Amino acid sequence: MSDFSYPHFRFDLLKKDPHSQARRGRLSTPHGIVETPAFIFCGTKASVKGIYPSQLKAAGTQFCLANTYHLMLQPGADLIEQAGGLHAFMGWDGPLLTDSGGFQVFSLGYGSVADEIKGKRNRISSVQKITEEGVIFKSYLDGSLKMMTPEVSIEMQQKIGADFIVAFDECTPYHSSRTYTECSLERSHRWETRSFEAFDRHNNGKQAFYGIIQGGVYADLRERSAEYVNSMPFFGHAIGGTLGASKEEMYYVVDLARRHLTSIRPIHLLGIGGISDIFEGVALGIDTFDCVHPTRIARHGGALVPFALRDHSVREHISLKRASYAQDFTPIDPTCPCETCQKFSRAYVHYLLKTREILAITALTLHNVFFMNRLMQSIREALDTGTFQELRKKWAL
Repeated sequence: MSDFSYPHFRFDLLKKDPHSQARRGRLSTPHGIVETPAFIFCGTKASVKGIYPSQLKAAGTQFCLANTYHLMLQPGADLIEQAGGLHAFMGWDGPLLTDSGGFQVFSLGYGSVADEIKGKRNRISSVQKITEEGVIFKSYLDGSLKMMTPEVSIEMQQKIGADFIVAFDECTPYHSSRTYTECSLERSHRWETRSFEAFDRHNNGKQAFYGIIQGGVYADLRERSAEYVNSMPFFGHAIGGTLGASKEEMYYVVDLARRHLTSIRPIHLLGIGGISDIFEGVALGIDTFDCVHPTRIARHGGALVPFALRDHSVREHISLKRASYAQDFTPIDPTCPCETCQKFSRAYVHYLLKTREILAITALTLHNVFFMNRLMQSIREALDTGTFQELRKKWAL
């Protein structure tokens, strides 16, 4: 395994910030270049909700993600393979990443990483049984029992055909004991080894493989997991699992994992995408992020805006459902070049939301996609010019 290579993929480190772990990089893939740090938009079911792939591209989007768990249940990996792979099926010609499916088994039961940080941990798990072989869980579609193993996960991801795929692991919730977390970690490492072996057996050279770092909030377990993924011929690393019960603990856990990882591989942070979290993550050395946050809040009337334009009741966005915007004829953000800001007023978007017009979702999604891409571009430019710390302080006001 030590001689394994990815001839069609490359990660180049271009510049480092002298005052933090932040770094500027470039990912080369069969479907184009990704300038990092970068944000990956979530197309959970092979669609970024409310927006066309062409609009994503026009807004400066570099990278999208889809979820193996959802796609294996519907429409099925075989159908996607028959369509020519996920790129052709969803009409996106840029880089794609699929997760292993393990996170969805976790998140549809215990809740997402963001739910944990917010203290929402009251769901009943969909997991029926975890064995050395894999996980038996209930389908969210019809309640039928399904089995997910490392081999099944990799087979599905290879049929789906994304550029980047991820090893299968168990994502333990915050309330797991240290004893359970340690046992789970060792099992996840065995699953990741099996995942790589399955990947290697049918590797066509068109996909690159990411290993996942687990270990909960325990420093020695995170270090052990980092040492494991370093020892395997993964193309990149993804920091996963529970990240704690607060923002402060999350940053601590991310730093625990990152500091032990080899620096020549790209590092992805799974499921995190708030503005403050991105700045902290970049400062800690994270190269890519994914999260449903920008598109999800759009569907609930939320518009991401610079600090000076924010509503005092929220930290990173304004809610255009509020009556105070009913007669506000200014754009969401006068500095934004998106079509929503160029053509629509806050009052009009408020009206669309109030009357439940579908256009409201597209308008806000388009704006939030533009916002995130402009934010990441500003971070890259700041790293290029050595002004990242100044930009970070500006957004922290």
